[in-house]
Amino acid sequence: MIEFERVHKTYQVGGREITALEPCDLHIPQGQIFGLIGHSGAGKSTLLRLINRLEDPSAGRILVDNEDVTAMDAKALRQFRQRLGMIFQHFNLLSSKTVADNVAMPLKLAGNYSTVQIRERVAMLLDRVGLSGHALKYPAQLSGGQKQRVGIARALATNPRILLCDEATSALDPQTTAQVLQLLNELNRELNLTIVLITHEMDVIRRICDQVAVMDAGHIVEQGLVSDLFLHPKHPTTRRFVYEAEHVDEQELSNDFAQVQGRIVRLTFQGESTYAPLLGQVARQSGVDYSILSGRIDHIRDTPYGQLTLSLVGGDADMAIEQLKAAQVTVEVIRS
Repeated sequence: MIEFERVHKTYQVGGREITALEPCDLHIPQGQIFGLIGHSGAGKSTLLRLINRLEDPSAGRILVDNEDVTAMDAKALRQFRQRLGMIFQHFNLLSSKTVADNVAMPLKLAGNYSTVQIRERVAMLLDRVGLSGHALKYPAQLSGGQKQRVGIARALATNPRILLCDEATSALDPQTTAQVLQLLNELNRELNLTIVLITHEMDVIRRICDQVAVMDAGHIVEQGLVSDLFLHPKHPTTRRFVYEAEHVDEQELSNDFAQVQGRIVRLTFQGESTYAPLLGQVARQSGVDYSILSGRIDHIRDTPYGQLTLSLVGGDADMAIEQLKAAQVTVEVIRS
């Protein structure tokens, strides 16, 4: 759905050239929720704004649904932007307009909807986001979560195929964040929307995204399936995000477990194997005793996962490891 070919972006500031995005390639499949994560200044907002040409690339080519966005003139760009919706961090609602008028604004600007069509479309969208009783209220009368739901309804007004989310949950409390993410997840599945979501929270990526690109200082330093990056982060920036989300102390991870006996392994379970009684079975068959040194069990989107660090003592440790691998468990030997 979205493809970047050696795209980069620079700005002229005080006679100096400042690079916001280094040359990058990016492929976002149709119907996926794709996350962009990075600290402030990493370049993720610049990358997002390149998709709908709110920013023009300094070089490279951007294809959206097989159309070259970088070659569009002003008229083609206006028509193209009607096929994209955008959700903002601070909602960007018009304070002097009612909720219904805010949602109707893109339809009125498009200029090809009748008054009846607009009224019906607005009513349907407000009902879908759970705000059917708030049509005549003003933004000042709404909570932060309600304002973001209005923003989502407005972004969906013209039936876009792509939804761009610029830190859509960072101004919300944890409970409201979960509700908004659940709504985005449902809309992705119901409408086959391609959603590009930028955030600085790995927990948001874990809950909702299919793939993720990690950004640092204008570079895409790592990208791939969320499960791969979350469970096996390679770049230091990715590892920091994962450890922050899991409340893991990096110094504890670097501990060589000098006081622990036996072989030390880290097991990664995904899907059905997460809840299977594998450790007991393997211990009985291999004669190995094990101690759990650390662990976590949770979900990546809808898929359960678990990671356990164990010490294996006695018995046939090689046999135990092979049995775990045969059960589709990823085994990393930390100390042999």
